Amino acid sequence: MQQPVRISPSILSADFARLGEEVRAVDRAGADWIHVDVMDGHFVPNITIGPAVVKALRPHTDKLLDVHLMISPVDSYLEAFAEAGADIITVHPEAGPHIHRTLQRIRQLGKKAGVSLNPGTPAKMLDYILEEVDLVLVMSVNPGFGGQKFISSQLRKIEAIRKSIDKLGKPIDLEVDGGIDVETARLAISAGADALVAGTATFRGGEAQYAANIAALRGG
Repeated sequence: MQQPVRISPSILSADFARLGEEVRAVDRAGADWIHVDVMDGHFVPNITIGPAVVKALRPHTDKLLDVHLMISPVDSYLEAFAEAGADIITVHPEAGPHIHRTLQRIRQLGKKAGVSLNPGTPAKMLDYILEEVDLVLVMSVNPGFGGQKFISSQLRKIEAIRKSIDKLGKPIDLEVDGGIDVETARLAISAGADALVAGTATFRGGEAQYAANIAALRGG
């Protein structure tokens, strides 16, 4: 069953000199979650932040910290991000040798477990792990940078995963990240997404625009 749409602003597009203030601002503006992109310069071609920044942001919001780990090997960092205050920890199947074990470990740490599929990673990757996850994140751009164009072929993948989740009958979130704006948000929701990561589309126009930006993405 598709759930109400949740908007998860990506702080990758925020003003990094004012991260705490930016998180509070999008929280007040109606964000459901706060999306934190963690990149290591190895698994993806960019470097962003580590557990210390997540820990520093934690007191600034009561919303779920939706932490997407684009790092490899990922297993040795799970505990650090859990302790830092992440609520959802999302990993890539390619980022460690045993994705099933990684997902189990995230849950043992008391966190929601997410799995992210890159544009070239097929939906079938979920066949034997879907029961172990709380969230599936479909990347609609190649990970590593903000501001990229939505890859429309991912809509078919979203549709396929939506069917698998509905067949399983568990309340698994289906999130989409990459190139999300008002137009692509509608396409992703129509395909079955119920959570959207939006960086540029949320933070465009400055703080006075955040509430309107989030409402527009939600369809309101």
